[in-house]
Amino acid sequence: MKKIISSLAIALTLTIGFTGISNAQDSTAAQEEVSTAAQEGSATSKTADEEKLELTFVQTLKQKYIEGDVLWMTPVLICMIIGMALSIERVVYLNLATVDTKKFLNDVDASMKAGGVDAAKELCRNTRGPIASIFYQGLDRSGEGIDMVEKSVVAYGGVQMGNLEKGLSWLQLFIALSPMLGFLGTVIGMIQAFDKIVEDGQVSPTTVADGIKVALLTTVFGLIAAIILQIFYNYITSKIDGLVNEMEDASISLIDMLLKNK
Repeated sequence: MKKIISSLAIALTLTIGFTGISNAQDSTAAQEEVSTAAQEGSATSKTADEEKLELTFVQTLKQKYIEGDVLWMTPVLICMIIGMALSIERVVYLNLATVDTKKFLNDVDASMKAGGVDAAKELCRNTRGPIASIFYQGLDRSGEGIDMVEKSVVAYGGVQMGNLEKGLSWLQLFIALSPMLGFLGTVIGMIQAFDKIVEDGQVSPTTVADGIKVALLTTVFGLIAAIILQIFYNYITSKIDGLVNEMEDASISLIDMLLKNK
């Protein structure tokens, strides 16, 4: 198409045709260069935006942590780390302590019928969890009568409950302490902001806004830490309640088994 236009232009007038073609070609090349540069710039900008989005969360946390005053943010962070460690330890312990109670009861009953109390004790010894431990203590006292078995089960059940709830008092402490430390940092930050206003001798919007923002950051982080730990605490307590119910039901089943195989 360009060759036809060029031929017609040369036929009409060499000078005008050549000038028009040159200008058209230059304009097309310039447009292509601009379009290419725009595409490259868009791709570069997109890549930069993606990298910014990937790094924004971590960078924002670091920035806010520093802005909130490391002196007051660090105790909140320590409370959260220790609380998370306790929570994870309890979650792992409780999950390991959970067994298929129905299957375990059937296995104990079968062992008692096949090999007596000793076989059942061996099964309990090789099974993890508080229910197996309670069964072992009850079976170990089975020769002393049902009353002694009941007392042993109740007493050792209390011991197992203590093991299940181990560390929860510390977790409660960190749940309460995190927002309290945040509030303390906020109050001290507000005092510092007012001190700066007194030093400047005037109420500057920038000074007040910056001081209040920095002061409130400690409260925000403290509340976030408390919320996360509270969720773990509720999960742990519900898990413990479920295990305790299973322990009570299994203890009744143990008494029934002993009476049946007496």
